[in-house]
Amino acid sequence: MALKGVRVIELAGLAPAPFCGMILADFGARVIRVDRTKLSMTVDTQGRGKQSVALNLKSPKGVEILKRLCVQSDVVLEPYRKGVMEKMGLGPDDLLKENPRLIYTRLTGYGQSGSYAKAAGHDINYLAMSGLLSMLGRSSEKPYAPLNLVADFAGGGLMCAFGIVLALLERSRSGQGQIIDASMVEGAAYVGSFMWKSHSIGLWNHPRGENLLDSGAPFYDTYCTSDGKYVAVGAIESQFYEQLIQGLGLDAADLPAQMSVTDWPELRQTFTQVFATKTRAEWGRIFDGTDACVTPVLSLDEVLSHPHNQARGSFLKDAQGEISPRPAPVLSRSPAEPCLLRDPFIGEHTRSVLQEYGFEQAQIEQLLSAGIVECNEAKARL
Repeated sequence: MALKGVRVIELAGLAPAPFCGMILADFGARVIRVDRTKLSMTVDTQGRGKQSVALNLKSPKGVEILKRLCVQSDVVLEPYRKGVMEKMGLGPDDLLKENPRLIYTRLTGYGQSGSYAKAAGHDINYLAMSGLLSMLGRSSEKPYAPLNLVADFAGGGLMCAFGIVLALLERSRSGQGQIIDASMVEGAAYVGSFMWKSHSIGLWNHPRGENLLDSGAPFYDTYCTSDGKYVAVGAIESQFYEQLIQGLGLDAADLPAQMSVTDWPELRQTFTQVFATKTRAEWGRIFDGTDACVTPVLSLDEVLSHPHNQARGSFLKDAQGEISPRPAPVLSRSPAEPCLLRDPFIGEHTRSVLQEYGFEQAQIEQLLSAGIVECNEAKARL
C-alpha cells in the first residue's frame, strides 16, 4: 500500500484526529493510538487498522514512554488544545530536536495562533468561523449545520491527512521533518474556496436558500415520493433539464422558463406534486439510464445493496457485519486494503508495541505492575 512503512503515533481524541489516523491506516501506515489508562472503552469509532497502547500520561514515566515512541516514529498526530503537549515536555521543539525527520501534526479547531487558539469549540463553531455556515440553510430559515462533516472531517481529518502526505513527500527530498498546523476553521474554508471564487459570476447574489446550488432552484433539490422516500434532482444544464421534464411527463411549453428565478416557487410546487405520484423505485425505473440527474436518496442501510455500489464494491462489511465506505480514492497499483477485523481494545497491543520500540520484557512487567501502562491482551482473546 502507498503508506507502507510509515509509523504514526496518534494521541487518542475525538472525531477529526481518529478519522485522519484511519485514513493513514487504510492506505498502509502503521498507526498506534495512544490511549489513557483506566478507561473501560474508547470513544474512537474510527479505529480501523490501528493498534492501541495504554499509557498513564499523568505519570512522568508514562510521558517518557510516549516521548520514546514519538521520536522513533515518522508522524505524531496530536489533537489537544495549544500548550498541552508543551506542558508534558512533548512539544515540537522537544521532539524535533531528537528526531529532525519527525512530522509533528497538530489538529485543532482554531489553529496554534490567534485569539481563539486556546478556546473550546466543535464543528458548528469552526464552520461558523469559516464563513460557510452563513450560506447553509433553506430560504427564510436560520443557518443549518450539515451534520459535523465539513469542519471535523473534510476541513479537519481529511485536510490533516493530506498535509501529512505532503510533508512525507517533501521529507523524501529534504530529509527534514516539519510541524503541521491544521486548523479546522481554515480547512473548512479552504474546502469551500469555490464559494469565494464564484461570487463574481453571480451564483450567490440572492439570500441564503434562494440560489442555484443551495436548494433555491427547483431543479436542484430533493422531493418526497409516494412511499415517503426521497429522490435528489440535479438537472442544472438545459439538456439534462429537458430529460427531467420528459421523465416527469410534463410539457415544457406549459412551464415557466428554467432560469426564471421569480417562477421557481411555482415550478417547485409542480415538481413536488408530480414526484409524489410514484414511488422512489418507480421513478428509478423511469430515470435510470437517462441524463436527467435524478437519483434515489439512499439511507446508510441501503447503500450496500444498490447495483452501482455493488458493482464497484463501494461499501464494505467488517467482521461484525457493520457497513462502512471503502477507502477512496482507488489507486490502481497500491490500493488501500482496509482491515476488516474489529477495532482494537484499549491497551490491546501495549506489550507488543513496547517490545518493538526496544523495551525489555522485564521493563514492561515493571511498568504494568506500577500502573504506568495497561495491557488488555486477555480481553482481546475472549
